[in-house]
Formats: sequence, C-alpha cells, structure tokens
Amino acid sequence: MANFFNFLIDQRVQITSLLIQHIQLTVVAIVVSIMIGIPLGILVSKKENFRKYIIGIINVFQAIPSMALLGLLVPILGIGSKPAIMMVVLYSLLPIVKNTTTGILGIDKNIIESATGIGLTQKQILYKIQLPLALPIIMAGIRISAVTAVGLMTLAAFIGAGGLGYLVFSGVQTVNNTMILAGAIPACILALFVDYLFSRIEKTAMSKYSSVKTSSDKKKSKNTGLKICAAVITVAILFTTVGQIFNKKETIVVGSKDFTENIILGNIYADLIEEYTDYNVERKLNMGTSVVWNSITSGDVDVCVDYTGTILMNIMKEEAKGDKDEVYNHVKETMSKEYKLKLLAPVGFNNTYTLAMDSQVAKKYNINTYTDLTKYSSDLVFSPTMQFQNREDGLPGIQKCYGMEFKEVKGMDGSLRYQALERGDAQVIDAFSTDGLLKKFDLKVLEDDKLFFPPYYAVPLVREDTLEKYPDLEAVLNKLKGQISEEEMINLNYQVDEQGKTAEEVAHNFLVENKFITK
Repeated sequence: MANFFNFLIDQRVQITSLLIQHIQLTVVAIVVSIMIGIPLGILVSKKENFRKYIIGIINVFQAIPSMALLGLLVPILGIGSKPAIMMVVLYSLLPIVKNTTTGILGIDKNIIESATGIGLTQKQILYKIQLPLALPIIMAGIRISAVTAVGLMTLAAFIGAGGLGYLVFSGVQTVNNTMILAGAIPACILALFVDYLFSRIEKTAMSKYSSVKTSSDKKKSKNTGLKICAAVITVAILFTTVGQIFNKKETIVVGSKDFTENIILGNIYADLIEEYTDYNVERKLNMGTSVVWNSITSGDVDVCVDYTGTILMNIMKEEAKGDKDEVYNHVKETMSKEYKLKLLAPVGFNNTYTLAMDSQVAKKYNINTYTDLTKYSSDLVFSPTMQFQNREDGLPGIQKCYGMEFKEVKGMDGSLRYQALERGDAQVIDAFSTDGLLKKFDLKVLEDDKLFFPPYYAVPLVREDTLEKYPDLEAVLNKLKGQISEEEMINLNYQVDEQGKTAEEVAHNFLVENKFITK
C-alpha cells in the first residue's frame, strides 16, 4: 500500500494529466450520446415502422466486442480521440434510445387522449406531457450509459488517445500492479462521481415537475440543475477548444507500439524533438503494432520506431535473407519507394525475437537450442503473444523451419505470458532479446541454431512529407544513431519492468545521463 501512495505522489502530474484527458473524452462522448440518443428514441417511439430496424442496428453495435469495434473505426477515423469517442457513443446509444422509447410508449393512453382533447398539438404533448412523464426512465438510461462510458474509455489508450487506460495497459505489460491500480482506482472514482452527478441532475429535473414544491424551491432546484449542466458542458467545450488551439502550433506526432521498449524509445525521440526544436510534440504511445503502422502510413503519426526484421517479414512479406546491412538497405529502399517513409540511422541494438523457458524446465529436458525444444515440444505448452502467434516471422514460420508441434498454444498479450510461465500454465514463451522481464524472471533464452529470425535492428521511421515540412527534424532524430547497445536497452527495460519506474522517467534520465539534453 505504501508503494501505491508513493507512486501516486511521484507520478501525480502524469496521473492528473491522464485523468483530465479521461474526463474530457468521457464528457464529450456522453454529451454526443444524449444529443443523438434522445431524439432517436423519440423518433422510434413515433415511427413504429422504423423501430425494429433502428433498434436492431443499435443492438448489432452493442454485440460487437469493444476492442474489435475500436479496430474497425481506426481505418475510418484514424487514431486518437475521434474513434475512441465514436466507439463509446455507439455503445452508449442502446440504453438511452430504448429507455426513451419505453418511457414514452409506457405513458397511459388516456392521458394522451385527454391532452389531445383539450387542443394540445403533438409537439406540445411531447414537451409538456410525454417527456416529463418519461424522464425518470430516460435518466436511468443516461446514467447507465454515462457510467459505462467511463469504463469503456480506458480503451482509448490503445489507439493513442490517452486517458487512465494508459496506466492500466502499461501496468499489465510490465506486471506492475501499482500502475494498474493507479489507473483503475481513479477510473472507478470517476464512474461513481458521474453516477452521482447524473442522479443530482435527475433529481433537479424531476423537481421541476413536482406539484408539492414551492415556487422558491422550484426556482432553487432549477438554478442548481442549470448550473450543473452548464458546468459539465463548459468543461467539455473548454478542454476540447483549448486542446485544439494548442494543437494548431507546428506539431510532430510521435507514436509507439504497446511494449516497454518501444514506449521508452518513443519518449526518447519525443524529448529530443522538444529539446532541439520549437515544435509542439504530441505523444501517441502504447498502441498496437498494426495501429502504429496504419497511423504512420495514413499521416496520423509522423515518427515511430520499428525494426528491420519486422518490416521485412511482416510488412514486405519477404523471407529473411542477407546480413544486417543488406536487410537495412533493402527495407529502406522499399519504404521510400512504396510508402514514402524514410528509415533513418539505426539506434544501435538488435532486438530479435527469441524463445524462452523457465530455467528449471529447460535444465530438466536439457534444452538449449530450438532444435532441442523441437524434440519435446509435443509435451510442452507454448504461450506466445497473439501477434507472434499469427505473424509469418513468428509461430507459423518457426513451425515450418523447425517442425515444432506444441501440446497446446495459449495466445495472450503483453506480460501476461510471463505470469503464465511463472504459474506453470505454460513452459515456453516468445520474447524479445532485450526484454527486461527476461532478467526479472531469470529465464533461459534458447539459441536459434538455424538462424530463422532475421536481424531486428531498431530504426526511426519518418514520413517523407514530414521531413520536407520540417527539414531540421532528421538531424535531431539521428542524434541517437548507434547510441544504445543491447545491454543498455535491457537495462532501460529492466528499470521499467522490474524497478517500477515510468517509461517517461527512464527515457528522460537516459538523455540527461548521456548529455543529450539538460535537466
């Protein structure tokens, strides 16, 4: 518990910033959901022919897994806040639309007939009779959507939109429960606050139509409700507007993949740009591999770090051949010719894929190489990342090369596979040769005796149109040329994975210690 509070104190600036981002995204999503959901619910209640189609479509969106829906929206809306907000809006519509429809249709028909009989128009009946009477049910739907939105918005971090999900994802990847709690607890508190806020709005709105209240009480309640609503909307508009104003400055967007090393490198390059240029830097870190690639090719990201072997086999779909220089030059030429992307100077280290085992299990079977592993693979459970399980330079390729047939393959993401290994749920995992978790869990790294994996040298990848617009950027990024060895990268990863430091802190300290930047 002491570690948790120390973490909150040390990282209060980052946590506060992520909390503000989370509030901004959530409020915008809730407001948009209400603006769409209530009119749509009214329409559905009035037009019976449309009802089954509209409700059916909304039900379909509700049935799509949230991560899948987010992935489908990225190619359409890009990365960042837009797809995150759209995903939450689509999930939030069902309770609002159905409750609005149910509330209106549930009103006694005799009341509607009486209102019609005294000469009220359909519009007057809606605003003076139906909506007030349906308000409790409508507000219940809004409260459900609002609370759900807070939780769903943690997924925004997966596509670089920030929010408290950044801490949750980072904590899962580094087996850091303190970091997970630092993201999850504020999110829970925020959800409870949102529920309380809407309960007050509901109570205030209902008091307006109470015949028991005195005129002064009504006026007070009405003013309170208006203040609360105005405050919520103002906060959303202010955060959005201020962010847009600052983003109008010359901005370089730095992206990263969703594992420790790449997040550290993303922060290193972002710090370098901030130190040596006057450009504003936007960090869209901790994103999935495919999300980062789609983002830099579409222009949503300007700079990221990738690996020569990953590009060769996963993007270019070619077999590994040639030494590190031949691979680098071939990849560099292809990226420029086909994607208008420029490979800059390698960072220095080779972070190749490897297979690792618990040291005791490897000793028991006398396994030191991939060929040794093949002999016993039918008795062992392999737990790779889902990415490795499906990449041609991953499990499919290595099975063809070595003929491995595991007893079972349990795909899981991030550092969870290390926990599976520690619990005995798996005996073999994939890893990167510079993983800090290899050192943390004291694992046996096996030798790729047939040299299946190509060289995976870390290289900055930059859009050519970005370099044309900011010609001084290339020299800044190349300051890191050959500056990080494999041993140094393992140490940097270890500081995050085992010692509990943040990737931002580790990146900044590296640059200061090596005199790239001043404190």
